[in-house]
Amino acid sequence: MTPFVIAVCLLFTLSVLFYVFYLPGTLKLGPEKTRASYLRERKDVVYENLRDLNFEYKAGKVPDSDYASMKTALEEEAAAILAEIARLESSGSAPQTPLKPQKGSRN
Repeated sequence: MTPFVIAVCLLFTLSVLFYVFYLPGTLKLGPEKTRASYLRERKDVVYENLRDLNFEYKAGKVPDSDYASMKTALEEEAAAILAEIARLESSGSAPQTPLKPQKGSRN
């Protein structure tokens, strides 16, 4: 290999490493989530899952026994989420604290 090819490879490697690992002084983060906003998003996801489950059941892709158990589980989760949203809204005088991400969560 010629010294020119080695220099080009080294320069390319350094520029790629700089691009991948460089952190600017200020990071632009999205708005902080509150517990209530997280619960509203979760409620929307559970409702969408219920709609999908109902569609797949009507299409014949889900057996009756599975449909009943999955529907019950999703409805119970939705009820728990709605109850917590109602509890948070009834204590509306409490400040909205930002939601801290938990280790291992996909939020």
